[in-house]
Amino acid sequence: MLTRLLDRRDIDTVLQIQAACPEIAQWTVLDYARVAKGEMAGWVAEATVGAVIGFLVARRIASDLEILNFAVHPEARRKGIGGALLRESLRWAKSFDAQRAFLEVRVSNLAALRFYELNNFQVTGRRPRYYNEPIEDALVLAAPLYNLSP
Repeated sequence: MLTRLLDRRDIDTVLQIQAACPEIAQWTVLDYARVAKGEMAGWVAEATVGAVIGFLVARRIASDLEILNFAVHPEARRKGIGGALLRESLRWAKSFDAQRAFLEVRVSNLAALRFYELNNFQVTGRRPRYYNEPIEDALVLAAPLYNLSP
């Protein structure tokens, strides 16, 4: 498995992964095109060259890293792919001396909550009715960057 920057050729596959993961934010082609143009940071994980199986999109907010969208294809989970993508985003965050990482996650997404807990994220807040289809609250999770694995 290898990770690399997300580029335009990955958009269709990323959309397919997103469709297989209804618990994540459902972005459009234009959203991912902005990532590919460098307006946000994005990485993909490949099982083999050209076989994208996961992605992570993040951005810098002042001295923080915000993880915006993140998924691993359901058939490829529990193999370290999510951890590898998270580490890529953390390496990038360290390049601008980020102090913490944060994100929102559906309250019902227990697998993601466990993953983040294992990576030193803690619940710091709740956003009522944050998600649509279905309408659901989001939990805000954050972790000090120095506690996260590089």
